[in-house]
Amino acid sequence: MNTFQRAVSHEAIETEWSEIQAAQATPALFRPLYNRYFEPIFHFIYKRTLDESLTSDLCSQVFLKAMQRIGGYTFRGVPFSAWLFRIASNEVAQYYRHSNKRRVVALEDSFITGILDDKDESDCRDRYRDAMIVALDALSENELQIIEMRFFEQRPFKEIAGLLEITESNAKVRTYRVLERIKKIISKNLGENL
Repeated sequence: MNTFQRAVSHEAIETEWSEIQAAQATPALFRPLYNRYFEPIFHFIYKRTLDESLTSDLCSQVFLKAMQRIGGYTFRGVPFSAWLFRIASNEVAQYYRHSNKRRVVALEDSFITGILDDKDESDCRDRYRDAMIVALDALSENELQIIEMRFFEQRPFKEIAGLLEITESNAKVRTYRVLERIKKIISKNLGENL
């Protein structure tokens, strides 16, 4: 299941806006929004913690904050879920800042393959995987977030832009800059050009 609804019809946006307005008037009517977005928000957080108990706690915080702040929510042309994902992202970042624990990244082989194209030998792949871990570890939280959204979650640039509150072209530029930085770190680590 995608963590973010890719195509949203005009009717779905209108229905959701009606649900938001109802929840703004009566907080008990937040349940349809909670039911729709709990699973995607949980998955989003879990991929950043790899800890089910912690994910449950952070997910609860996200929805509590969303309910507390729903009165101030205004539609800005992006889905309501973008607002929730932004809250979730902030909760994860805050947790890692305050706990002094290292940020978790669920590194998948498909990401390595996407960058390294034709590297098929298993011991070669292991070397590149180790170098990739070093490269990801060198990224800032914002850089890591862009890479996760674009390559691990396969979000389009338009969604990334909405989640980060930047323009779509800025999302593309930032992504490609981070990708080039990753390649340079890997090349330096392995002593070869990618």
